[in-house]
Amino acid sequence: QVQLVESGGGLVQAGGSLRLSCAASGRIFSIVAMAWYRQAPGKQRDLVARITSGGKTTYGDSVKGRFTIFRDNAKNPMYLQMNSLKPEDTAVYYCQASLNGYDYWGQGTQVTVSS
Repeated sequence: QVQLVESGGGLVQAGGSLRLSCAASGRIFSIVAMAWYRQAPGKQRDLVARITSGGKTTYGDSVKGRFTIFRDNAKNPMYLQMNSLKPEDTAVYYCQASLNGYDYWGQGTQVTVSS
């Protein structure tokens, strides 16, 4: 199993930046991919960005060119650098890890972008 803890959320003005962190513990060397998802009130949870164990990245269309997913080393911790934030980026952001056919989730961190 893997445990995930997010941090770095908060309130920021439009055009500003935030960096989210996801610290994983447990069987981290079995993780095949990690991702950030977000969920706004009344909406479904959507993929923001994903990074595989080999370093391949994928981004949601709405964040391409503004957000960057990366790791310092190996698989831990994982970061999401968010630049040029918009009010529509407001959501709870969740860290997710995939291993052995299962998905593990963090508790989420709130990001609020004011106009």
